[in-house]
Amino acid sequence: MKKVNVVGAGLAGVEACYFLLKKGYEVHLYEKRPTKMTPAHHTGYFGELVCSNSLKSKALDNACGLLKEEMSLMDSLIMKAAQKTSVPSGNALSVDRDEFAKYITKEIKSFPNLVIHEEDVSDFLDGVTILATGPLTSDELIDKLSKVIGEESLFFFDASAPIVKKETIDMNIAYRKSRYDQGDDSYINCPFSKEEYDLFYHELINAELANIHEFDKHYFEGCMPIEVLAKRGYDTMRYGPLKPKGLQMMDRPKAYAVVQLRQDNLANDLYNIVGFQTNLTYKEQKRVFRLIPGLKNAEFVRYGLMHRNTFICSPKALNDDLSLKNNPDVFVAGQLSGVEGYVESAAMGILAAIFASNKLENKKQQLPPITTIIGSLRNYIVHADPKGFSPMNANFGILHGANKHNREECIQKSLTDIKLYWSKINE
Repeated sequence: MKKVNVVGAGLAGVEACYFLLKKGYEVHLYEKRPTKMTPAHHTGYFGELVCSNSLKSKALDNACGLLKEEMSLMDSLIMKAAQKTSVPSGNALSVDRDEFAKYITKEIKSFPNLVIHEEDVSDFLDGVTILATGPLTSDELIDKLSKVIGEESLFFFDASAPIVKKETIDMNIAYRKSRYDQGDDSYINCPFSKEEYDLFYHELINAELANIHEFDKHYFEGCMPIEVLAKRGYDTMRYGPLKPKGLQMMDRPKAYAVVQLRQDNLANDLYNIVGFQTNLTYKEQKRVFRLIPGLKNAEFVRYGLMHRNTFICSPKALNDDLSLKNNPDVFVAGQLSGVEGYVESAAMGILAAIFASNKLENKKQQLPPITTIIGSLRNYIVHADPKGFSPMNANFGILHGANKHNREECIQKSLTDIKLYWSKINE
């Protein structure tokens, strides 16, 4: 039985493990939790979601929605887990984060050819290895990577949003409604008057921040802390996560701004504050976020938290098959590879496993078509301009041949092409 190492049991790591375990490889999974916890994780489960519980849109005319469908056709573990543990979320696919991680953990641990090592990895392992250490890669391993790729690793800081108990939300003020009436009422909405917004805005931009170094403030635009967004201008939040458009109620005064809360678990008793990633101190989060109408007496079960996200400069460091140019036995997956987002990270885990398997079998590497979202993501991160390289989300802008006039044609072609690719991989 051939052996392969997977370092990290996040979304990319578990997808890699799942593919390789089904192929019959002896998979050695290295995961430091729960022996050594990180600042962002709360459990020792595999595939724990540390920020939002949303995997974004389910719609095929959304690039991330299309990517999810491609991954489902590739027998994705996280797509199976998401379907089993989904919670109401309008057009988005959101999950009960604990049940989601428990499902993944149970599935992975059910394979007899899995060997688990509860330890932190600080150096490269012997043999074919997939690095899927994600945003919280240890300093020691980052130092090793930096030396091997000849560049200092890039990094930025990310933030997670607070979670409150549903029973402590004042539903005399808040109301249920999905934006533009998407067919359910899975969101709880807290409407501001102009006076309430003025007070909240003033307190938010002047609130005390948790201490981080000045050189650590390299935020990713897709997950901007709410206070950083607010400081860009008075109306910035109102045209972003607090936009009232599509959330008005006929029997209520017109809202000046609206904060949305999204169901966070299957029991429907916990809700996260959408878009409220933050670096405020816990004390200030409690004080300032209780100024949101309907949250005056909110009980927080988790406060927002800043944590480091690490990624490498993939155009300089990686081959087409996601292996390191200076060490082709090491494949890089997940967010460390230069993609951004839960689904995108997991997708790179599937590809890294395919490529690692081909190497072990001495097969010619087969790259996924660039007419698919998963293929376009891989193509982008290894061929982008290395100057100013930053993480990439799934989007139609990187899909080969796509434009606003042929969207439906591109969607159908991507699904056809990914089926053909998957059948070739499994010949």
